[in-house]
Amino acid sequence: MAVLSVADIGGLATGALAGVLSGLFGIGGGIVLVPLLGLLLGLPQQEAQGVTLAVLLLPVGLPAVLAYQRRFPIRWPLVVAMIAGFFPGVAGGAMAANRMAEIPLRVLFAAFLAAVALHAWRGPGARAAEPLPGGRADRSDWNGLWVGALGGFLSGLLGIGGGIVMVPLLTGVLRMDQREAQGTTLAVMLPPVGLPGVLVYARERGDLPWTLMAMVVAGFAMGAFLGARLAVRVPSARLSRAFAVFVMGVGVALVATALRR
Repeated sequence: MAVLSVADIGGLATGALAGVLSGLFGIGGGIVLVPLLGLLLGLPQQEAQGVTLAVLLLPVGLPAVLAYQRRFPIRWPLVVAMIAGFFPGVAGGAMAANRMAEIPLRVLFAAFLAAVALHAWRGPGARAAEPLPGGRADRSDWNGLWVGALGGFLSGLLGIGGGIVMVPLLTGVLRMDQREAQGTTLAVMLPPVGLPGVLVYARERGDLPWTLMAMVVAGFAMGAFLGARLAVRVPSARLSRAFAVFVMGVGVALVATALRR
């Protein structure tokens, strides 16, 4: 009988935690996976980002999407437009990331986490109350092209799933309900939209730790289902603030780790 190694257990636990937060907040999971792979498993920043994009190639968020679809029907034409924009964006972001040194890239990622934490602390209710320029929203599905492209670029640059960028844009520009936006973003991540980025990372880094990735995938799928089930029952404001505190703590730890190297 095979015995799981410490790295295997760490991969399972990391994937499960990322999956729970992915289901709760409609994010791809990369914003959690990348720092945890670096902090807990010691992966270099670029390798952690490549592993995360590879993990998210699989439809690990399918259980969460199905849970959202039952309560908040997904706008599939918008999903298709976002996917079309995501593909070229993620390739460009990955190429930019592999031309940066590790410490500046890790500090950039931590700064991004700080911005995300501030946004999450304000909570979905505060965001929904903000008036848009002109007092109306543009709900055209064609907005998905630029929303997906921006999410894809930051996904490739920072190894995130893209949802952390796309969800606020969907709620702010298209004025979608928070949970509707979360379900839509998770649906965008079902196809292998990060494949161009993974190919760039694999070529630049030589190879990726496939066994570790399999363990992360297993943990993520289980966690995503649990997170989505919780998301429809727990107050959004409370979840957002807890997420903000967690993200800020991870960002501080990443900067401290980078400066010690």
